[in-house]
Amino acid sequence: MNSCQIPRSLVNQLLRHAQQAPEREVCGLIGARDGQPQSVYPAANLADEPEHLFAMDPAAQIAAMRQMREQGEALFAIYHSHPHAPAEPSLRDVQQAAYPEALYLIISLNTKGVLELRAFRLVGQTIESVELYVAEV
Repeated sequence: MNSCQIPRSLVNQLLRHAQQAPEREVCGLIGARDGQPQSVYPAANLADEPEHLFAMDPAAQIAAMRQMREQGEALFAIYHSHPHAPAEPSLRDVQQAAYPEALYLIISLNTKGVLELRAFRLVGQTIESVELYVAEV
């Protein structure tokens, strides 16, 4: 999959989440039904240096996965923000990527007036950029 579509309503939720904590990385999961992204599951960032790193709260991650199952959803993407860096995976992002089936969405607040959202597939040490289309639904 070299491209994916995500509803504008979900994109707006992700951007709003990032803007609520502009000095910290925010993170969470996105669930999909039949391959279509449906729900955003924000999670607390428990990293020691949340302005540069993210470590998703394991309890929130487990609860989100349970909710997805109950809603008939599957993990679609893992998202986080980069308050002071471009929307590109860091070395640590690549090293910690543990779900090769999921997309990794990165929101950058490092731009003037425009938020940047990019998608990647991270498998092993390979970074594959995925074209992201916003659906007006």
